[in-house]
Amino acid sequence: MKKMHHLQIKPSQIGEFVIMPGDPGRCHLIAEHFENPQLIAQSREYTTYTGKYKGLTVSVTSTGMGCPSAAIALEELIMSGAKYLVRLGTTGALQKNINLGDIIIPTSAVRLDGTSIEYIPVEFPAIADINMVNALVNATRKRNKKSHIGIIMSHDAFYKGSVFADPDFLKREQVWIDSNVLSVENESSALFTIGYLRKVKVGTILTAVANHLTREVIDDEGKINPIFHLITDICLEAFKNIEKD
Repeated sequence: MKKMHHLQIKPSQIGEFVIMPGDPGRCHLIAEHFENPQLIAQSREYTTYTGKYKGLTVSVTSTGMGCPSAAIALEELIMSGAKYLVRLGTTGALQKNINLGDIIIPTSAVRLDGTSIEYIPVEFPAIADINMVNALVNATRKRNKKSHIGIIMSHDAFYKGSVFADPDFLKREQVWIDSNVLSVENESSALFTIGYLRKVKVGTILTAVANHLTREVIDDEGKINPIFHLITDICLEAFKNIEKD
């Protein structure tokens, strides 16, 4: 069968279970958790490894930044046979009780992106698969780690909604802060929407690397990597224990 146009993978080269970080530079860190990981493809912002975990064939594919790029990755992964997918990434907290390094497991995402609107009107909710959410929450608890569970927000313009943004960025975010939205990131709304439409199980697990209210930031990758290793283990355990179709 032909390779996927962007990912440059064939269906036989990935598992049904896929972790999706944004940064291709993090794929090798995630693949370290696989048994016998193999580099499958590197194309544009997309890097893919495949290996084994407790008998499962598992893959990691980077999505790049933003919903357009992530949507392409998800579509081609689904066409290649992926059925259980988790975005693993970073986020900016919108609530004071969320500390740097905390784990966030979204149940849904506010659709402030432009990509998902190409698929279906904005009134359609972007909801994570309930079985995937439950599996991630349970795997986190087994690690004796706390997670924040609830609604996040996804948008397109990083420099209009981050601690690196213009001085008025909090004015734009205040409605979501007041509505108890946990955090802001750039991919999950499209992934949840497309996953639901394509009848696959999609979830997200995030770590807070900034807090927009306190202006605290983790800007050292060396401090982020241990958290990524932890939530990679959580993803893999969730895959192992999720209720299968």
